[in-house]
This record gives sequence, structure tokens and C-alpha cells, in this order.
Amino acid sequence: QVRLVESGGGSFQSGGSLSLLCAATGSRLLLDSITWYRQAPGKQREMVAERLAGGSTTFADCVKGRFVISTQKKNAYTMQMNNLSPEDTAVYYCTGRLLGTNYWGQGTRVTVSS
Repeated sequence: QVRLVESGGGSFQSGGSLSLLCAATGSRLLLDSITWYRQAPGKQREMVAERLAGGSTTFADCVKGRFVISTQKKNAYTMQMNNLSPEDTAVYYCTGRLLGTNYWGQGTRVTVSS
């Protein structure tokens, strides 16, 4: 069974940086893609960033230039979040797609104070 686990959330200051980790276990295959979503209080979930197995990445306009996805090891990726703002406050979820199935993590909360 494939499992996705996020870590690295917490409370941070505006202008600071943090790194979230998304790690998948239970698969010998490389994930087809990983996608980060976030859901801010009272708002709908939105896509933040995506990395395909080939290495290409896509970022939402609101984080472009501030967020970077890096590979730590097979099926483990970090999302470096720079120049944080209170608008980045949300629960961040990563999903891994493998053979047509999306697997979701439990989410990690990020709070950015001004």
C-alpha cells in the first residue's frame, strides 16, 4: 500500500523560509508525479506545485519564484518555501500519482505570522 507522509510544517515569520518534505513509502516504482495542494482557512483547496517524474515542474502564480521542489531521494521530495507571507498560511497536502491512482498524505499545517 502506497502511503504519502508530509512533514516540516509549523509556525514561521513573514519573510522567512521553510522546507516541507513529502515522502512516499510502499512502492518500488517511481511516482508518476507529486503535487502539492494547500487549503487556507475558509478557502477551497488549491494546487501549489507539481513535479512530474521527468523532472518538469509547475507552480501556481502566487508561489512562482518563491517555491522550489527538489528531490531528496527516490519518491521523497522537498518543497522549499521562501519569502513567506501570511497568505501562505494553510494546511499543505501532497499527493502522489502512480499508475492512475492518487495517494494523499494527511497534511501538514503551516502558519505564517506577520
